[in-house]
Amino acid sequence: MTHTADSGVGAARDVVRALFGSPPERGFDVRYWDGTEEKAGGPPRVPFTLVVARRGALRRMLLPPNELSIVDAYISGDLDVEGSLEAAVALGDAVARRIRDPRALRRLARLILALPVDDDPAIHRTRFQRVSDSLTRKRRRGDAEAIEFHYGVSNEFYELWLDPMMLYTCAYFRTGDESIEQAQLNKLEHICRKLRLKRGDRLLDIGCGWGGLVRYAARNYGVEALGITLSESQASWGRERIRMDGLSGRCRVEVRDYRDLPAGEQFDKITSVGVTEHVPADEQPAYFARAHSLLRPGGVFLNHCEVSFDQAKGESLTSRLAARVWKRGEFIQRYVFPDARLVPAAHVIASAERSGLEVRDVESLREHYTLTLRHWIRELERNREAAIDLVGEPTYRVWRLYMSAGAHRFHAAKLNIIQTLLSKPHQDGRSELPWTREDIYERPYPSELKDKLELRTSA
Repeated sequence: MTHTADSGVGAARDVVRALFGSPPERGFDVRYWDGTEEKAGGPPRVPFTLVVARRGALRRMLLPPNELSIVDAYISGDLDVEGSLEAAVALGDAVARRIRDPRALRRLARLILALPVDDDPAIHRTRFQRVSDSLTRKRRRGDAEAIEFHYGVSNEFYELWLDPMMLYTCAYFRTGDESIEQAQLNKLEHICRKLRLKRGDRLLDIGCGWGGLVRYAARNYGVEALGITLSESQASWGRERIRMDGLSGRCRVEVRDYRDLPAGEQFDKITSVGVTEHVPADEQPAYFARAHSLLRPGGVFLNHCEVSFDQAKGESLTSRLAARVWKRGEFIQRYVFPDARLVPAAHVIASAERSGLEVRDVESLREHYTLTLRHWIRELERNREAAIDLVGEPTYRVWRLYMSAGAHRFHAAKLNIIQTLLSKPHQDGRSELPWTREDIYERPYPSELKDKLELRTSA
């Protein structure tokens, strides 16, 4: 049978070449909606194929020409990526560079207007965008509804690709070859050692997720642990696991905002893992001040959060305007985490010090988070059909893109993640921490998984 090419493919190929170069220059394949393929010829070869799935896909993707339109094209199924989506994320940067050149933009505009249209509706607004639009108008940012927007997708969805303890934060790789289960176990142990937990300590975990850290610390270090979250779905899962593990008398998970903890309550140790990045920049001083008030003199606070290198470098007015036109960061705002805006590490540390907390140690986990995200992506892709059955294809695509873009940005040193150990000095300035880190590494870290990934050490 003779294959008859769609007449619109020629116009689409012209646009793809204007954006990414001719096939001999490209490191990835392209396939069009009628089956036409262009094989890459340029080194190094990138392990993905860009699929233009519909006649009107490129027109919708490029009108208006911004990052959000490209994202919407992928989420709606106008475009697809077979292979490494992390590698394909860099294509967005290539488009941004092209449209900054006025001459290239004029030529590209003529080509875009020649693109075919089809009968598909404009890019679909998903449940994510509709809900996010309303959330960003709320007065109290970072509230329960915004958190449930992300975590309320369903516990079953997260269970498909997280480790059995449901740890949804950066793991800790000692060699890089560990399984994600082992690396998450390493992370919990590393945090407990940094805090110098001991039997009888009162531990507060702000933003405890599904309660993995409070369960681990209660079982293995003999502490009395309280985890707080704004997600009812997380709390329900965590409470049931606490009951199953026989830890009800030693730890608990509550749905509560850290701002609403009783006045005068005091803890020996506090953790906040993956929370500060969701606290707006102007509210971070108050956030650390609240943590300071909850910590007893001599107590220790471990804050673990993502930070932005790009924000630290600063931007010119022209760059800021270009970013606004390009809608940089709108994907996360609309589809993933409403009101999440990363700040430089210096802002986080200055906000902590302003409260009276003293910085004792800072550790970068950038490479660890790149690897963590890649593990999660592989598991999500491996369970693609089950994920789509649970939450629908647009939601699956949002999470695949969100984590792939994150892995790309952490690998490229656009983002970092830091663990900051803070202490609250006694009135005379005395700290209860050792002078060195040597005690953290005095005994080997766990080298194998035991009893549902949790250690049975003597406290």
